[in-house]
Parts: sequence; structure tokens; C-alpha cells
Amino acid sequence: MTETILIESDFMTTGKTKVKMKGKDLALGGLFTALIAAGAFIQITIPVQPVPMHVTMQFFFVILSGLLLGAGRSFMSVCTYLLLGLCGFPIFASGGGPAYLLRPTFGFLIGFAAAGYLTGRVYAIRRKTSFFWLLFSAFWGLMADYACGMLYFYFCSNYVLGVEVGWRLVFINCFLLTVGQDFVLCVLAAMLAKRLIPALERAQGA
Repeated sequence: MTETILIESDFMTTGKTKVKMKGKDLALGGLFTALIAAGAFIQITIPVQPVPMHVTMQFFFVILSGLLLGAGRSFMSVCTYLLLGLCGFPIFASGGGPAYLLRPTFGFLIGFAAAGYLTGRVYAIRRKTSFFWLLFSAFWGLMADYACGMLYFYFCSNYVLGVEVGWRLVFINCFLLTVGQDFVLCVLAAMLAKRLIPALERAQGA
């Protein structure tokens, strides 16, 4: 009888712990969805043709989510953000709504999901909180975002909108003009993650 009570007590404690951890995960995921949305309003616009390019704080929060939340939860946070934006909430750099799919720069938003996921996956290989490992993980997220963004820009412009755009223009507008600023955001995200990861691990263990 005593053994049965102990087993039931352990089961209830384990269940409560799982619910508590799931609640923390949902809260952190929701927080980063909100931060990514808010980051759209902190932007630098580069007035180039055929469409202006934006450097925003969104990328900073995407990379930070990959380092703090891990691949899966970061991916879900970004996807939630994208879904809200496509539903009409004005949380993208230039508004929102399904018509945003026809903007050549939408590929960089899709790339946020890839960036958060890949950053988390690379970091999970070793889980070292050294600055250089965190920055190395963030770098691969940067490359994932730019790969998605450049490919989408090229194919959307040429084959959907009928605007002839060459790879040279894509490389200049979608890479050279903005990658330096985004790399700085990677550095800042790695610096902040180095401080936050130990604190987050202690909080989750509590």
C-alpha cells in the first residue's frame, strides 16, 4: 500500500513538472514571437531598386531564440510570427497580409525559420557557452537566412512578378548591402546568449 502511494506521488510530481516545463516553453516561445514582431519596427531602410531592403532587429531575436530555445521551439516561434503576419497583423517590416508573399524580400522572413532552426541545431552539437561557439552557431543561421532570402528574391522577381533581375543585382542588394549589419547582430546575440543561457538553465532546473 505504501509502495502504491509512493508511485502515485512520484507520478503526480513528474506530471506537475512536465506541465510546468511545458508552460515555461510556451511562455518563452510566445515571448520570442512578440520580440521578433517588435523587432520589425526597429529598422534601417536601404532605398534600392527594384524594392527597398530593410535591416531590422528581428534577425537579432531570431538568432537569440535559436541559441536559447533550441531548434524546434525557435522554429515554432518564428512560424507563429509568420502565420500572424500573413493573417493580416501588421508585424512585418512593411505591413502584413497574404499579399506579402508576392514581395521579393519575403524570402528573408521565411529564412528566419531556417535561421532559428539551424542556429539551434548547430549549437546543440556541443552546447558550449563559449562566445566563439555561440557565434559559430549564429553564423550558420545567418547563412541559412541569406540563402532563403536570395533564392526567393531571384525567383519571385523573375518568375512571379516578371521583373528581370540578375544574380549580380541579387548579390549586391540582398547580400553585400546588409550582411555586415546582420553579422553585427549575430555578435550581439552571441554575447547576450553567453550570459542568458546559464541563467535560463538554472531557472528551468528550479
